[in-house]
Amino acid sequence: MADIDFDTLIDRRGTMCSKWDDMGALFGIDEPDALAMWVADMDFKAPEAVRRALEETVACGIYGYPGQNLPYLDAIRWWMENRHGWQIQRDDILSVHGLVNGTALAIDAYTNPGDGVILMTPVYHAFARVIRAAGREVVELPLAQVDGQYMMDWDGWAARLTGRERMLILCSPHNPGGRVWSADELRRVADFCRERDIVLVSDEIHHDLVLPGAPVHTPTAVAAPDIADRLVTLTSATKTFNIAGAHVGNAIITDPVLRDRYKARMMALGISPGLFGLPMVTAAYSPEGAEWVDALRVYVSKNARIFDDALARIPGAKSMKLQSTYLAWVDFSGMGLSAEDLHRRVEGQARIAANHGESFGLGGECWMRFNLATPSARIHEAVARLRDAFKDLQ
Repeated sequence: MADIDFDTLIDRRGTMCSKWDDMGALFGIDEPDALAMWVADMDFKAPEAVRRALEETVACGIYGYPGQNLPYLDAIRWWMENRHGWQIQRDDILSVHGLVNGTALAIDAYTNPGDGVILMTPVYHAFARVIRAAGREVVELPLAQVDGQYMMDWDGWAARLTGRERMLILCSPHNPGGRVWSADELRRVADFCRERDIVLVSDEIHHDLVLPGAPVHTPTAVAAPDIADRLVTLTSATKTFNIAGAHVGNAIITDPVLRDRYKARMMALGISPGLFGLPMVTAAYSPEGAEWVDALRVYVSKNARIFDDALARIPGAKSMKLQSTYLAWVDFSGMGLSAEDLHRRVEGQARIAANHGESFGLGGECWMRFNLATPSARIHEAVARLRDAFKDLQ
């Protein structure tokens, strides 16, 4: 599509944008030229199809309760089958208010206060936050590194289990490491959960963002169909199409008993979809949306090469090879700096807001996560600033 534009710089300041407007409060960076490279949303306009659908909804002028949503459900089914080889039914799909909400509902539905919930760390920081807020115990199983990629450390994990675990939350593809788990690895996770009689929640929000040349993402439900009686898959169009403000996502549960427990918690908490997210998702999950995503993946891959090549010239810094997502995961431990000094240089000198690695759990110390879903001009500017911030160590 010739009209897809990822290069135009869009000033998002003053638009109620957390990514750009909250830098001062959260990172102490108030300078006009500060760069927001933290929270995982993109500095690109959503596809034209999504904007048209939203405009048509707004043009109606009446914003009542949404009702008939069969086109929305069928768009999800079409997308999962055509993009991921996964056939699902309308009744399998429950609409939640985003994937953090979907995760919290699963914790509420399938565990009790004091139960253990397993995370393979470092991993998306919101998981631990909602687990602890629900009065459950976070059980961290640190991932191993082999040849610069994360691997599941089955042999090292046994001693960390308490016996109180009732759920495992899997991030597939992995955030922040960008790893695409193989079908064999996913089957091993399924076996692990079955052997211990625990529920598996597979967060697959980044499944559309596998970069060109990387291994293909396999839905956990496809890799291990016999785990359906304990599998909740969480997906969303929000990360793929940069519509996170719609607060819409899917809990896809094919087992009717497991699904009824989840639906009961949704009903108890009054969870129902909003008006504007439904047409946005319906429009996004289309051939036009697919073309936009494929162009996006190529663009992010280019940005990752720019970023990684520049980081490789900074002694002591190294990016993990990105297979999926638009989030660079950078190891600064080779510099011998404290976390405080590292953050001072990135935020105070380079004027870049990036996520602190320790917030992702065990294994994240002296790492930082940088959002690459921004025009390439900003990537060039960011790496120039990082080189300057660490030049005295080179």
